[in-house]
Amino acid sequence: MRIAIAGAGAVGQSIARELLEGEHEVLLVERSTASYHPRRIPDAEWMLADACELASLEEAGLQTCDVVIAATGDDKVNLVVSLLSKTEFAVRRVVARVNDPRNEWLFTDAWGVDVAVSTPRMLAAMVEEAVNVGDLVRLMTLRQGQANLVEVTLPEATPLAGRRVRDLKLPADAALVSILRGGRVIVPQADDPLEAGDEMLFVATSNVESEIRAVIHDHPEQQ
Repeated sequence: MRIAIAGAGAVGQSIARELLEGEHEVLLVERSTASYHPRRIPDAEWMLADACELASLEEAGLQTCDVVIAATGDDKVNLVVSLLSKTEFAVRRVVARVNDPRNEWLFTDAWGVDVAVSTPRMLAAMVEEAVNVGDLVRLMTLRQGQANLVEVTLPEATPLAGRRVRDLKLPADAALVSILRGGRVIVPQADDPLEAGDEMLFVATSNVESEIRAVIHDHPEQQ
């Protein structure tokens, strides 16, 4: 994929390195000369410009990008970049960094944001995930308020151990998308068995999260 990243600070550069390792084509757009260091990531394309200016984005060829990541340290800039990317260049996927959690409510599809990533929320979620085995933890909001990525780790005494993925009676607005087990990523199939310690990742709407909890904690004879 061709991916443009607005903001070439520490966060933007880290994202660029990861994407380049995945053999994607990366463009870094940075307006500050203090953060413009093409030699640090020579495999990426660099552009010294203001990503909030329509002319700069046109010059960058944003219409050819599959994904735009607004990764600056300024929420206002990230919102403007997201809106321009979606409305002016019809970028298929727009991901925006949320610096101040108080602004998270703004990062919706109305501003062109498909995925809002809040570092404080992610850190808090990781802490919760580490200490709340067996409870449901919201990791990320997808299309603000419409769906969430949630995680639950099956405890040692889980009644689901030995049961199959097909036995999970999930609500209509929830899907099990991945199981993490012993460093492996498993794409769940109907006949795959469940084990204690499995980290289960679901995409679900907020209103069915309580139903997922019930499914995870119900005894087999109740399902």
